[in-house]
Amino acid sequence: MRPGHVECPPSPGSLPDGIPEGVGDGVHGRVVVSGCGPRPGRAPHGDYAVGVNMSAVTADVGLEPVDGSEALAALTAAATELEATQQPSWPDTAALAEVIETLSTYPPLVFAGECDILTDRMAKAAVGEAFVLQGGDCAETFASATADNIRDRIKTILQMAAVLTYGASVPVIKIGRMAGQYAKPRSSTVETREGVTLPAFRGDMVNDFAFHETARIPDPQRLVRAYHASSATLNLVRAFTTGGFADLRHVHDWNRGFVANAANQRYEKIAKDIDKAMRFMAACGADFDAMRTVEFYAAHEALLLDYERPLTRIDSRSGRLYDTSTHFVWVGERTRQLDGAHIDFVSRISNPIGVKLGPKADIDEVLRLIDKVDPQRTPGRLTFITRMGAGTIRDALPALVDKVTASGATVTWICDPMHGNTFESPSGYKTRDFEDIVEEVRGFFEVHRSLGTIPGGIHVELTGNDVTECLGGAEKIIDSDLEKRYESVCDPRLNHQQSLELAFLVAEMLAQG
Repeated sequence: MRPGHVECPPSPGSLPDGIPEGVGDGVHGRVVVSGCGPRPGRAPHGDYAVGVNMSAVTADVGLEPVDGSEALAALTAAATELEATQQPSWPDTAALAEVIETLSTYPPLVFAGECDILTDRMAKAAVGEAFVLQGGDCAETFASATADNIRDRIKTILQMAAVLTYGASVPVIKIGRMAGQYAKPRSSTVETREGVTLPAFRGDMVNDFAFHETARIPDPQRLVRAYHASSATLNLVRAFTTGGFADLRHVHDWNRGFVANAANQRYEKIAKDIDKAMRFMAACGADFDAMRTVEFYAAHEALLLDYERPLTRIDSRSGRLYDTSTHFVWVGERTRQLDGAHIDFVSRISNPIGVKLGPKADIDEVLRLIDKVDPQRTPGRLTFITRMGAGTIRDALPALVDKVTASGATVTWICDPMHGNTFESPSGYKTRDFEDIVEEVRGFFEVHRSLGTIPGGIHVELTGNDVTECLGGAEKIIDSDLEKRYESVCDPRLNHQQSLELAFLVAEMLAQG
């Protein structure tokens, strides 16, 4: 390896034929910390200085690098000028500075070119030519980043996508809520149990779930560990989705290893029909090479800016900034302040962006948010992920969709039927009812159908494991069942069977038009 040359790890998603690896990989800019003293009234996210390396990768393909140093300088300047909510109170700012410097030297986890492809795909979903399936853990943990867990999540998403494509005859954009979802916003900075108060658990990227003082101290070294866990996850995702595992001719194999149940039996019927179609195509001499791989993208909430900023790089093709920690990032309901650091951050990067909107979202503020994040009105650039609640969506969503549509903006609308339907069960578990989840999705489709707009996708928290975290479904999980396999460290997830059940129901909604 030549000095200054960066070898990038493999990542998921398929680059178009003819684009060599290294083009648009966005490895040339890096953010370096010069000091991390907290400012009054703000989270200690650091004072950043800019260091830019514009050499190496573009030279390999005969392209002149484009200078994006001004854009990077503006991004880093904002780190000291804007308040960032929901950030940890790092006790050791010197250690944080060292970690940010380390992250800034690491290779990107995804390539800019892949992000651009996903933007194009999201644009198709905005006009009804595709449907987005976004799913994965509420909060990933380092302990769960195993080959079996990652495989089962991928299998579940592939199965759901097959159900949706077969049932509704529409391409499905597969996005995993994985490889970076290691942090969570909290409603309180502390947690109290039996009279003992400690810092709240903010995800494995920040501190430990164990309830004792040492475990709950924010540790910046966890940012580095999150990077490596994300890299390992993405490498395995790439192996599964490009190495033949995702081949439609193996559609039956995705069902293996799961407990036999009604949803899996129904899936097997679809798999047999797909098999029959494949045999017909083979008899006709069809070329199956294109079916050996699938596009599979990664996404997480852009919450911890001390992680996202160091992994933001300059794209050598265009001089634009990309957050190379993932393909798609979203800003949550708690951090989408127009004058805040999170919206400023996503407005400066060129990844496709999502923003969560709850039932109290102010329409005028949403319109200003569009101007801030998508001033060029780029198709596929901006996605609104609505989280309204089953009992509220039919009242809260219509005016929002109507005003955004009237503004001329083309956004992709996705339904998150999870976060507006969370409650505490009588036994004390945080849970959701499957029927509420389905009802919110149904309301989402009804609103768009009545307005003549496009329901572009769903965003769900799920696992490939047979957990008992959400009530209901064909298994009829009840309150007393929750304790049997409640494994989430944050919010309840659909298990494998409930995920498939939801896919069948959404396919029916899609097929109705």
